Amino acid sequence: MSDDCIFCSIAAGDIPARTVHETDDVLAFLDANPLARGHTLVIPKSHARHVGDLDADLASELFAVVTELTPRVQAAVDADGANVGINDGEAAGQEVPHVHVHVIPRFEGDGGAPLHAVGGKRPDLSDDELDAVADAIAE
Repeated sequence: MSDDCIFCSIAAGDIPARTVHETDDVLAFLDANPLARGHTLVIPKSHARHVGDLDADLASELFAVVTELTPRVQAAVDADGANVGINDGEAAGQEVPHVHVHVIPRFEGDGGAPLHAVGGKRPDLSDDELDAVADAIAE
């Protein structure tokens, strides 16, 4: 746990939250500043700043909870769909430096955009550039 992390404080029970699911290692609660009715955050209870900081077992449990909760969140608010996403790092819009998965219910005509909208202008990459990036990731 990190002493100055709001999500660690929530996980420790020092700050109240509207908890919707809890295991030994994962906590899910309603977002205090929701983008939609039912907006839920799923976090590891132990502090991890980035997705890559999670060990395989914790990442697996975290995403098992996301998989279980997403349809439950949608059903609870009668949503037509959901965006599930992670802002990993400040440049990606991560406001709390603790891994958290957003489950945001979506409704027909709600004015929201797909996740592709957060990426900004799309790069114009050649096949060689795409191959180089794919190779670097695969290494």
